[in-house]
Amino acid sequence: MAYQVLTADVTEEGIGQIALNRPEQLNVFNTTMATELGQALTEMEADPQVRVIVLKGTGKVFSAGIDVTEFWDKSPSQYKSWVELMEKSLQIMMSIGKPVIAQVHGVAAANGAGLVAASDLAVCSEDARIGFTAINVGLFCLGPAVPLSRVLGRKQALELLLFGDLIPARRAMEMGLVNKVVPANELVAETLAYARILAAKSPQALQMGKKTFHVTLDMELNKAFEYMNEAFARLCSFRDAHEGVSAFLEKREPQWRGE
Repeated sequence: MAYQVLTADVTEEGIGQIALNRPEQLNVFNTTMATELGQALTEMEADPQVRVIVLKGTGKVFSAGIDVTEFWDKSPSQYKSWVELMEKSLQIMMSIGKPVIAQVHGVAAANGAGLVAASDLAVCSEDARIGFTAINVGLFCLGPAVPLSRVLGRKQALELLLFGDLIPARRAMEMGLVNKVVPANELVAETLAYARILAAKSPQALQMGKKTFHVTLDMELNKAFEYMNEAFARLCSFRDAHEGVSAFLEKREPQWRGE
């Protein structure tokens, strides 16, 4: 599909790359970008060639949030529909099976920070800053608070949400919001290296594992174990599981088929 404010491609290694492409507007979310990002994520989830997704931004920053020029002249029901669209990509990222890696540079603010929280993994340049900044304009990052509360402890999450500060990448890594911080000139290479490791693993195991992980977060302990064990039993029935175990015993590289 052709996009107006995104670019999307798939490498030979099965890495799907989506770039937010409103650089002059700091990649803020307008209706078009929110719609297209949801479509791109959904299409890559359905594409058997894609094994892992990298989400990044063009220009000076990753994403500075939501385009407030769309804020005005809405009824309460229209505001609800508008913000549901803005946050839809966060829900999709957390519900699809394929791992999503955020490649973060410059600034990730408000909804942009929500993308970082909703991603499965995040690699940041060492000069990047991340902040849930809506409180500073009389709003609140309520949508991004959902993935953030699942990543951080309550007090750490509320500190970010209530103060609205842009924190440096290394502080974000210390808190557990991002996985790696690298020099700016190594960001692209390090993120692709990270993605290649996942792309080389069993797609069945990656996707079932990620989905099961998210589903069980809100379950009672015993139900979570029951659900996990049922999922593991299903996973054992796949051809790739048998291939992986055989390859390990035979000391060779596995040949994944996604079956």
